[in-house]
This record gives sequence, structure tokens and C-alpha cells, in this order.
Amino acid sequence: MGKNKKNSTLVIRLSALGDVAMTIPVVYSVANRYPEHEFIMLTKSPFHTLFINKPDNLIPVAYSRNVWKNYGDKVADLHSVLRSWRIDLRFLLRGTKVAVINKGRIEKNKLIREKNKNLCQLETSIERYQKVFEKLGYDAALNFTSLFETKNKKHEAWIGIAPFAQHAGKIYPLEQMEEVVRLLCALPDIKIFLFGNKREGEILENWSSKYRYVQSVAGKMSFYEELRLMNDLNVMVSMDSANMHLASLVDTPVVSVWGATHPYSGFYGYGQDIKNAIQVDMPCRPCSIYGKKPCRYGIYDCMNRIKPEMIVEKTMCFLL
Repeated sequence: MGKNKKNSTLVIRLSALGDVAMTIPVVYSVANRYPEHEFIMLTKSPFHTLFINKPDNLIPVAYSRNVWKNYGDKVADLHSVLRSWRIDLRFLLRGTKVAVINKGRIEKNKLIREKNKNLCQLETSIERYQKVFEKLGYDAALNFTSLFETKNKKHEAWIGIAPFAQHAGKIYPLEQMEEVVRLLCALPDIKIFLFGNKREGEILENWSSKYRYVQSVAGKMSFYEELRLMNDLNVMVSMDSANMHLASLVDTPVVSVWGATHPYSGFYGYGQDIKNAIQVDMPCRPCSIYGKKPCRYGIYDCMNRIKPEMIVEKTMCFLL
């Protein structure tokens, strides 16, 4: 990789995990279509391990203040925040072509406003990423299926459950999710893997000790190892969280549970069927794009009205 290499495009998406994961179908598709070009993926170093079986011309680099000095005769800003704008400005001042994502903030605000919601499907993050590359002259048609070419055969059905998310508005009540685990454990020839981070591991270890055929992998695996395991699952049960996107990257079907947020906002898992989204229609939802806002009623009925049996029934469709 040489400095200022001709046909070198700097791609910026610094965080968060789920958003970086959603860049992969687009960036891999473009990089594979243009092997003579170089694509420098600027993101936080912990996320570099997501780029499994990547095209040779896609090179992840760690974010630094001076990266703009080194690479890129084009810039694809897939983030559009103050940190990325500073980099964009440096390139613009030296005459470099820069394309910046349109996050659609106005239409997203209409989707979540308290009155007269405009409840319709918005452009997905994937589509918004594609448009950035198209502005730079690239054909961004998708040809990505999975990070892995094959799935391992098993004698039993493997179910993944990822019950946590970053914000309360996206977390199904844990006592009800434990009931989902209990009901699924009653099925024959199944094994359940619980996903989470180290902080969440104590709760998941407790579940695994109470129910047969349940194993917690929370905080015990690298991104690569988690993705390999997700690759072999029959189905993943997940919140609107990074785990939904990670499972999508390995072409594993996801039963996703939605509360304060909504698939219409554009953050649905890549390649996932909208029929597998579990949600209840309520006048107040969605009330948040990212699930960060506290429930205005303080009760999160959008989650509490979802019965464990609804999740179990949908999950069982992938075990037959």
C-alpha cells in the first residue's frame, strides 16, 4: 500500500459496531468489482477483525488525526460526524473528491415524532452507503452473501440468543427472555448459545446453569470466533443490536425483537426477511431511532406486550 496511490479511496466509518458491520456488504461488493483500485477502510482498530475473507484491495487502518495526509484520491464518508468532517475538509482543501452519506435526519424525525408520524419504510443504511460510492463513480450493486463460503452440518438445531442491546428501549425484559430460553429448551435435539459481552456474562451464565443444552459464550470469544459460531446457527434471536447485523453477515436468519425502534428506520439486518421481525403496533412507536430516549410513559409497553410464545413460535419455523 503506497502513499497517495492512484485510484485509492479512503472509506470512513469509525463506529459503532453494528454500523461498521453494515458497511461490509457494500464495501466488499465495490472492492471485488474494482480489483485495480485500493480501498482504505478507516475505522476503530477493534473492528478490524470483522473484515474476514476480505478482498485483497480492501485495507483496514486505525483512525488517527493525521490519516488524511497519507491515503486516498477519493473519500467515501459513510459516517458524517464531526470527526469525519474534519478529515473531509482536509481532503476538500487539496482538491480531492469527497462524497458524504445523507443520513436522512429529517425523515427519521418524522418517523419518530409524537404526533402525525410518517410511518413508512426509509432508505436503509446499506442503500445510503451505496449512494456514497455511486457519487464517486463506482457501481455499488450488491454481490455479497456471507463472510464464509460454507456452513458446518450438525446433528441438532443450534439457536443463538442475544438478549442485550445498548439502550433500554431495545431490550426485551430479561425475565421474559429467560422464559423464551426455557420454552426452547423443551424442544428435542436443540442447543442454545447465549451471546453478550463480559459485563452481561453473569446473567447468561446463570441461565446456562439452570437449563440443559444452554451455553453462554458471552465475553469468551473473539469477533472471528463469534462469527464462525453464528455462521453455523439455524437461527439467531436478537434485539435491534449489533448481533443482528453480525448474524446477517454470515447469512444466518434472525428473529429480531423491536420495541422503541422500528425496522422502517433503515437499520434492519442485511438480507433479512421483514416477516421475522417481532413487534407490536402502538401509536407511540417508534419513539426513537436508536432506542436511546427513555419511554415517555416509563413502562416500555412496546416490549412488555410481546409474549415469549410469539418469539418461540417464530424461532421454531427455522428448526423444522
